[in-house]
Amino acid sequence: MAFFQIASQRMQWLGERQVVISENIANADTPDYKAKDISPFDQMLEEGGQRTRGLRTTHASHIQGAPAPAGGVSVQGDSAAWEGSIDGNTVSLEQQTIKAAEISENYRLAAQLYRKGHDLLTLAVTGVR
Repeated sequence: MAFFQIASQRMQWLGERQVVISENIANADTPDYKAKDISPFDQMLEEGGQRTRGLRTTHASHIQGAPAPAGGVSVQGDSAAWEGSIDGNTVSLEQQTIKAAEISENYRLAAQLYRKGHDLLTLAVTGVR
């Protein structure tokens, strides 16, 4: 698989993960809400273009659901969630903040690698930096 394709998919996966983490944070006070995460990146690469979340409409007047995530990404319960609260909510704001920071750093790294790959390709083609 091409470098640029993998870097692009990684950035897309990180974006989808950030959406799920944001949903967790938004529901931090919702009783019985269970923290979620998405399937690992390597699973996304293995499954390719299969969409595993989202609503299917069967009639033009049906309300569209939330957009489905990238192909191969599935939303699942967060098995690494910290202890739940008395009301059954398993979202820990501290844990979600740590995950959001990790996602941000990984996205920045993927963008830098993508940019460096582009710079190398430009240098190879034109010979000019």
